[in-house]
Amino acid sequence: MKIEKDKADIYTLWNIVKTLRGENGCPWDKKQTPQTLKKYLIEETYEVLEAIDKEDPEEIREELGDLLFLLIFIIYLYEEKKLFTLKELFYFTAQKMIRRHPHVFGKEVAKNAEEVISKWLKIKREEGKESSVLGNIPKSLPALQRAFRLGERAGRVGFDWEKAEDVLDKIQEEIEEIKNSLKIPSKEKLKEEIGDLLFTIANFSRKLNINPEEALKISLNKFEKRFKMLEKEIEKRGLVWENLNIKEIDKIWEEIKRSYESDNY
Repeated sequence: MKIEKDKADIYTLWNIVKTLRGENGCPWDKKQTPQTLKKYLIEETYEVLEAIDKEDPEEIREELGDLLFLLIFIIYLYEEKKLFTLKELFYFTAQKMIRRHPHVFGKEVAKNAEEVISKWLKIKREEGKESSVLGNIPKSLPALQRAFRLGERAGRVGFDWEKAEDVLDKIQEEIEEIKNSLKIPSKEKLKEEIGDLLFTIANFSRKLNINPEEALKISLNKFEKRFKMLEKEIEKRGLVWENLNIKEIDKIWEEIKRSYESDNY
């Protein structure tokens, strides 16, 4: 199958899926369903996010291509079952985007991004898509990201702290509640209080215009790098993990932190 670069489009991928699902296609592809492909959709999305973080255009192009191909594959499966077609999907999505941007495609006016969001939410309510200001934020989102989005939605109607500093008092309050919960032998109560603390921290991050999911990712990457350096340093010194106590390990850890602070480790 030969593909000309200047003629490649979405239907090129569509025809590849059609061939893979055909009589002489791929045994693996012919077995797939939307349910079996869900996990790959999540994986491919995260690979796109990682590529964007690396800011490598070639890797971003490749990962977006993988994600697009998977989306086309899933759409093809629904068309194959005669539930809806690719053209219908294009049509209804285009209609929705035009309807939700009356300040662009109609006569309404939106002076700034905040007005756009307000109009967007109003239109969605009129469509019957959302009965709550919180909307339908997927429960399958990473919990920290969902906390950020829920706080953001509630904040749009004024259910929010005035400034980030105000949230610090709430964080302290939640810490005190955790301390009190430690006195009560209830794992469920402690779990609830820890959740409250994490939710409050997510809101503190939001008030500073920092996505907590991204902030945590940075910290996790930093910890991973430092810990691997710690492992190498212990090996380099001829030491054995099992023979070291926490104070000795922490001393080496602090040395590594000081050595690499200037390199943003």
